[in-house]
Amino acid sequence: MSDVSRQAHWENVYHTKRENEVSWYQDSPAPSLDLIALAGLPRSAEIIDIGGGASRLVDSLLAKGFEHITVLDLSDAALNAARTRLGAKAAAVRWEVADVTTWEPSRTYDLWHDRAAFHFLTERTDQSAYVERLKKALKPGGWAIIGTFALDGPERCSGLPIVRYDAAALAAVLGPDFRVVDTRKHDHATPRGAVQRFQFTTFRRN
Repeated sequence: MSDVSRQAHWENVYHTKRENEVSWYQDSPAPSLDLIALAGLPRSAEIIDIGGGASRLVDSLLAKGFEHITVLDLSDAALNAARTRLGAKAAAVRWEVADVTTWEPSRTYDLWHDRAAFHFLTERTDQSAYVERLKKALKPGGWAIIGTFALDGPERCSGLPIVRYDAAALAAVLGPDFRVVDTRKHDHATPRGAVQRFQFTTFRRN
């Protein structure tokens, strides 16, 4: 899928569905918060949420006192939903409308978080471009938390094919610069009551 058609797809999703109508909606991003806590970062750490969209992770990070948060997403409509929800607090966050496969980071980060963005990249060229941006953006010793559908998870999401992973398969894509420090499954209940099995893998950059 081209950058343009990928962006058009997600703009349409967020223009036609409310925040709690998409399958990936979470009222509380508890699995991600548990893994971020595992990193033991100071509140001054630089954190980026890849494909964060309208996710409530940013709300929770602000509530915990994190001072430097960036949310990146293809869809300006998704980011606008988050900004509107946060109100005045949104001014404390950096918002970036970009495709992670073509994005050029302007700073480096202590923690890279991605819940359900990477698994939409089904072409090897896009996967490689993602890893290149990850290497540009993440500091040595930094943490990368990547949530994908597990091997026994769904094969499609939002009408699009995805790639399912376990920790070993994801580590093979990221390469030797990253080592696995935690791996766990999570059963996500969608707003319609279906269960999607996720794989969360946490890496540390060497």
